[in-house]
Amino acid sequence: MSEVASPVSTEALSRFVAQALVSEGVPEDDATKVSGLMVEADIFGYGTHGVFRLRQYLARLRGGGCNQRAQIKIACETAATAVIDGDNGLGHLAMSAARDLAMVKASEAGIGWVGVRRGNHAGPLALYVRPQAEAGMIGMAAAVGSANHVPPFGGTDLLLGTNPIAISAPSGGPDPFVLDMATTVAAMGKIKVLAQQGAAMPEGWMVGRDGEPLTDPTRRSEGFMLPIGGPKGFGLSVAIGLLAGVLNGAAFGSDVVDFTSDTSSETNTGQFVMALNVAAFGMGDRFAETAKRVFDEMRASAPLPGHEPVRMPGEGKGAAAAERRRIGLALNPALRRDLEALAQEQGIEAPFGPPARS
Repeated sequence: MSEVASPVSTEALSRFVAQALVSEGVPEDDATKVSGLMVEADIFGYGTHGVFRLRQYLARLRGGGCNQRAQIKIACETAATAVIDGDNGLGHLAMSAARDLAMVKASEAGIGWVGVRRGNHAGPLALYVRPQAEAGMIGMAAAVGSANHVPPFGGTDLLLGTNPIAISAPSGGPDPFVLDMATTVAAMGKIKVLAQQGAAMPEGWMVGRDGEPLTDPTRRSEGFMLPIGGPKGFGLSVAIGLLAGVLNGAAFGSDVVDFTSDTSSETNTGQFVMALNVAAFGMGDRFAETAKRVFDEMRASAPLPGHEPVRMPGEGKGAAAAERRRIGLALNPALRRDLEALAQEQGIEAPFGPPARS
């Protein structure tokens, strides 16, 4: 008989993550909030930016690079804008505060734009734009990557990160439009997952300093990540650096600290969250109705030979998330082993029992 790893319940996984954070000095309320967001990332299919990141967060808390007891505060504010000081705490705390404040401002002023400085890695940006769309607003968020893996186009010095951006909007359907993407061909999280699993990278994700394809994810420090669209991706990454980093008094360029290799320095990660109230443009429900009509036209487009039918960004996420909440999360074996090791290291109980036999 073979052993089959059973899914872990989302509630048990959330409790485990919260206990791990508390074991490193994070207050229980903050740990519960962060663990909920981390597991939600896995629930919605962003596994590279969810519980997989727990070991990194614990290392930074332990090393002094992340403040266990951060006091989030508003550094400056107008009717439609604000900057939040994350006090070098867990990034999810500052970004969720920025998202909520942006939505309040949008409901009152039509738009809310809230920047973050002295933040940290906060998981997938989708967490901070989906609620806007579910509330009938347009959302946007972006961040300066938590390490530099990309040179300026045509250069060789690592001065840019994956600098992701996310945009959401009501769609008139069961799932809002949610685009969450890195400005590199692949997110670094995907490369780290492949390294953990002992798998190779596809060609085109990274190149070595000799310009040749690099496919071994364990050698990622020897090469460069590639921007989407060549100079266009480079330009978009720089624009995000200006809006999420420079504008907020946060790190950009050579000031960026590698949050994995350096666990003791403050990263001063910069991000922003925007909420746009479509009612302020006189659209009301017509925005979602028009979006639905156009999206239906796109889905009806005959697929190219060998291609699946057209799908919109974010489509199917809600149903998949509901199923994961119902049956639990199927963690890949490498992540499961890492969480078991973390449980032993932190002196807490693992979130799953022994494998079932088939």
